[in-house]
Amino acid sequence: DECAYYKEDAGKMMLGAFEPAAKPWGMDGIREDFCFDQLPEDMDHFEPILEMGVNRMPMLASAGIHTFFNGPESFTPDDRYYLGEAPELGGYWVAAGYNSIGIVSSGGAGMALAQWINDGEAPFDLWEVDIRRAQPFQKNRRYLKERVSETLGLLYADHFPYRQFATSRGVRRSPLHEHLKARGAVFGEVAGWERANWFAREGQEREYRYSWKRQNWFDNQREEHLAVRNNVGLFDMTSFGKIRIEGRDALAFLQRLCANNLNVAPGRIVYTQMLNQRGGIESDLTVSRLSETAFLAVVPGATLQRDLAWLRKHLAEEFVVITDVTAAESVLCLMGPYARDLIQKVSPNDFSNEKNPFGTWQEIEIGMGLARAHRVTYVGELGWELYVSTDQAAHVFEAIDEAGAEFGLKLCGLHTLDSCRIEKAFRHFGHDITDEDHVLEAGLGFAVKTGKGDFLGRDAVLRKKESGLSRRLVQFRLADPEPLLFHNEAIVRDGRIVGTITSGNYGHHLGGAIGLGYVPCRGEGEADVLGSSYEIEIAGERFAAEASLRPMYDPKAERVRV
Repeated sequence: DECAYYKEDAGKMMLGAFEPAAKPWGMDGIREDFCFDQLPEDMDHFEPILEMGVNRMPMLASAGIHTFFNGPESFTPDDRYYLGEAPELGGYWVAAGYNSIGIVSSGGAGMALAQWINDGEAPFDLWEVDIRRAQPFQKNRRYLKERVSETLGLLYADHFPYRQFATSRGVRRSPLHEHLKARGAVFGEVAGWERANWFAREGQEREYRYSWKRQNWFDNQREEHLAVRNNVGLFDMTSFGKIRIEGRDALAFLQRLCANNLNVAPGRIVYTQMLNQRGGIESDLTVSRLSETAFLAVVPGATLQRDLAWLRKHLAEEFVVITDVTAAESVLCLMGPYARDLIQKVSPNDFSNEKNPFGTWQEIEIGMGLARAHRVTYVGELGWELYVSTDQAAHVFEAIDEAGAEFGLKLCGLHTLDSCRIEKAFRHFGHDITDEDHVLEAGLGFAVKTGKGDFLGRDAVLRKKESGLSRRLVQFRLADPEPLLFHNEAIVRDGRIVGTITSGNYGHHLGGAIGLGYVPCRGEGEADVLGSSYEIEIAGERFAAEASLRPMYDPKAERVRV
């Protein structure tokens, strides 16, 4: 609470501080010979901390100050250090920003980096500190000055679920941003993108009120969630990363990197993973074949730089061009049982299963514009992802919004996208699936085609098939409708802790908190795993949980193919 720490130091008492609002330094550059030198004293800045220190330890009032040391520390825009190979420069490795969590990480970080350099792949999941999460625009000095003044103070603040940064906002915005804002959107930020997380009602406060229990937007999420399940909802997913992979050897290149079979007809969409040598998941993506020589990969906005770096690193002698086209297209996701009825009101094209079955795309007219309609879903309902040129996105949104009044169209945010996907047990990269999670143990074997020929990770898949799974990703639903799940809660099997929840959200249709997590199962079949009694431990209290290896919502995917 006092933002201070104390320790004995050679017979003296040292008082140090992590002030709530830091003082940025070095914005005009740092001289080459600077080596953690001392900066000019600034008692005015430190005085509030010192006053609280004297109140805590009165002896400081009379002891006198032997040394007043004002020195710089390095903090990153998200409080997590940078580790790994620079995405723009092969063979250049980085370990920086360690004051973000202190030298306590040094031994482990050094070991991990050494192994990473030696093996060419991270030894375990390091995504939270991976330098590839950094965005190119984050080198902007005004952005850094504002953001790092906040991040230092947040390091030891309460890390509430869904907590949003207050500084350096609004850098990347969808063409629909002002439309959504006018309709009550409350925004969160990922990779610089302003994304509508939830929509406030008329007269409702458009701010987060953080809590470890139900936050002030819980009922808003419920209304959005049930609209998607029972009616129709619209999401702005412009933040998706979009990568064109094209050229004479594009197919051969993707076949070598992707676990699924990309040798499909133009117009098809393939869900796949890119694996490492251990069978771990480096990327989770969809790939649409645009033509004989061109493909579009769609990835999460937060992993775009990671995915670009992975693709470019593995480009050998193939004649292939890899281009980030994220800013070229907006994405409007129209999802729910009435999605087809609504889209037919604004487009003359045929959206029937015969013309546009699940897993295909088609060029369409919509309103007075053009788009590419992808028949896929991350919420588990009938729907389309509409890829629209950014200059036409506002018009297409207006056309859908106007026609949607007849169907009770509801604008939905990212919190609802996540609650819907977890009911369907769809995996979330970085939480449920990472580079240390084997693709078969993650339950994604249906997207792996070992018969297509060699690809990165194929040998590890075959070895796992031979040796058997050592753990399985299981979906859980709490029987008590009151508690919430976020991630890292303990999974208790037959009275013993066996793992942690990898991601959680509230299943408003299923009527309770839903979580995913890995359960050890060496030598066991599905019946053995499901035959146990499960509880989830939340803040020291254990709650009974139902377990399933199939999606609890629409396990046969009948709703997405209707």
